[in-house]
Amino acid sequence: VTETNNICAVPEGPEGDDAKCSFHHRMFLEPQEKKRSMKALMIKQAKKTCSCTPTKVKDCVFGFFPILRWLPKYKLREDLLGDFMSGVIVGVLLVPQSIAYSLLAGVEPIYGLYTSFFASIIYCIFGTSRHISVSIFGVTCLMMGQVVDREMERAGYKLEPAVLSVPPGAAAHVNTTLSPVNGTWQELLCDRSCHAITVAATVTFLAGVYQVAMGFFQVGFVSVYLSDSLLSGFVTGASFTVLTSQVKYLLGLDIPRSGGIGSLVVTWINIFKNIHKTNICDVITSFLCFLVLIPTKELNERFKSKLKAPIPVELVVVVAAILASHFGKLKETYDSSISGHIPTGFLPPRPPDWTLIPNVALDAVAIAVIGFAITVSLSEMFAKKHGYSVRANQEMYAIGFCNIIPSFFHCFTTSAALAKTLVKESTGCRTQVSGMVTSLVILLVLLVIAPLFYSLQKCVLAVITIVNLRGALRKFKDLPKMWHLSRVDTVIWGVTMAATALISTEIGLLVGVCFSMLCVIFRTQRPEAPLLGWVAESETYESLSAYKNLQTKPGIVVFRFEAPLYYINKECFKSTLYKQTGVNPFWVKAAKKKAAKRMLREKEVGSGDNQTSISTDFVSEPPGFHTIVIDCCAVQFLDTAGIRTLKEVCKDYREIDVHVLLAQCNPSVRSSLIRGEFFKEGEDHLLFHSVHQAVDFALGTQGHSGTSASK
Repeated sequence: VTETNNICAVPEGPEGDDAKCSFHHRMFLEPQEKKRSMKALMIKQAKKTCSCTPTKVKDCVFGFFPILRWLPKYKLREDLLGDFMSGVIVGVLLVPQSIAYSLLAGVEPIYGLYTSFFASIIYCIFGTSRHISVSIFGVTCLMMGQVVDREMERAGYKLEPAVLSVPPGAAAHVNTTLSPVNGTWQELLCDRSCHAITVAATVTFLAGVYQVAMGFFQVGFVSVYLSDSLLSGFVTGASFTVLTSQVKYLLGLDIPRSGGIGSLVVTWINIFKNIHKTNICDVITSFLCFLVLIPTKELNERFKSKLKAPIPVELVVVVAAILASHFGKLKETYDSSISGHIPTGFLPPRPPDWTLIPNVALDAVAIAVIGFAITVSLSEMFAKKHGYSVRANQEMYAIGFCNIIPSFFHCFTTSAALAKTLVKESTGCRTQVSGMVTSLVILLVLLVIAPLFYSLQKCVLAVITIVNLRGALRKFKDLPKMWHLSRVDTVIWGVTMAATALISTEIGLLVGVCFSMLCVIFRTQRPEAPLLGWVAESETYESLSAYKNLQTKPGIVVFRFEAPLYYINKECFKSTLYKQTGVNPFWVKAAKKKAAKRMLREKEVGSGDNQTSISTDFVSEPPGFHTIVIDCCAVQFLDTAGIRTLKEVCKDYREIDVHVLLAQCNPSVRSSLIRGEFFKEGEDHLLFHSVHQAVDFALGTQGHSGTSASK
């Protein structure tokens, strides 16, 4: 609705018949009626939640088990070939990586295969993404390994993992004749390896519980605090720690694994202290593996559009290394460190150690947050790329169950992995049937092929781990571009990366989150606040400091504050406004009072006839404008301190005959102003829907008052 107010200037004399009028158009928007009955809202929500209909039950079941929705509609002819190929290729790549990352997590190689097997099946049942590969992830393995090392040290075990010396036949005999809850079995088999996987399984169980709880309470919004720059910096910093932890295997050094704060520096100190003990055989093997892996990986990436499937170079290197180690007798001749016996089959299920929960509860939080943040971000990225949708809360359920259920089967934590997801997508994956195929490949290894990895050197596994860190370490090449786009994001990346690498992964994540939130606060604490000018022949006002050829209206200053107005930046708002307008009302009033007192004293001493001009500061002079228009389009909200600040500014400027008008306030700000009694009775019309409208009103009002004064 629009109403027109006439502001007329009627001069005296015969020409008074021709009245000059200016017109000011005011808009009245009728607000929607908001029903704020909490009781009615709660009753409505309770009825919606507690109602049970066949359709709702079906939707609930299908929503919780997405496989029931898409598997009956599976298109064999169109999708099976792509899913089969991608599943086999990812499985082939995953076998050596699972064994390699087991060392990173501080557990035996067989447990890495268990983890990859169960994670692929469970995510296929609960996940909503068609493309991501859920398996072992280097960063979470590193975090897990630090917890395992700490708890092993508390339990009195040596930090360096010992190879199980139980013969295959004896292990099979014990597994078939003794119950896992039997104390005898624990005495015989729960050595260093057994306790390590018990710690890892307990942490994994807790991380899964946290992730399921996040999904149940729908707190997926937590991931918004983990920005892309923060996650990238965290992964890069953790990659340095991963690389450092693998160097001892490259050199064949037998040094304890460092954990806690400053572990990266301590590890390098220990490496240089023991550099004279380097195993030449391991160094040569590592060099040859690098010489094969890096160029082939680069060729895979460069020609991935032309290759139907990536070259499984890791599997080729592993097979060649096993043959060379076995027939060359590298363990016996050169004392090279090998993987040792990897049993076939599955161990009986075993619950986590509930007594360890108080020790590892806090560590599981960081692992859970990183796991779900990586999984949700990757699933949303690939869903957007391929034109379908995923549900973030269901993804948290999926990754949570990928940790809870396997924790009873001697597994450790999992999450989505970018490198394997890219391979999966590029080799024709269409659905999560490819995950089932990957599980079958790993199952074949577990049941038949696992003992063949006995002679595999640990330095080969370390090389595979380090080569797969290339993506994270390449982020340094993107720093100039990132700095050009956003310096704040670059600083967040650098701080998070440095804290993660030099302090610890958990503290680095916390430092990154806190620092990024501080950056947001600092941005709102001292925001941009320019004066605006009029774009000719339009109703648009833009920053005078950003654009040329803008015009200003005589006697009117237009000011924009580009941030919420709240307790943190209220003083910045006032000081910037005073600086931009060049008029501080406190100084003007103080100068006027000082001048009045001085004149009074001079009159009292009889010098009134010979007064000289009183020199005052420029602020005591009348301001060169009569109206300030505050553009509030960028003010998202006001708190009580912000409302009080606006009241003070309007009052102070009113006392020196300067009017303050507000324009382009959003409904939230308008509501806050009304609730805070910002307007006196009958003054609510001084709130305008556009800057142009406010300026027109100020020009018309001043013209009317100027004409009235001349009468």
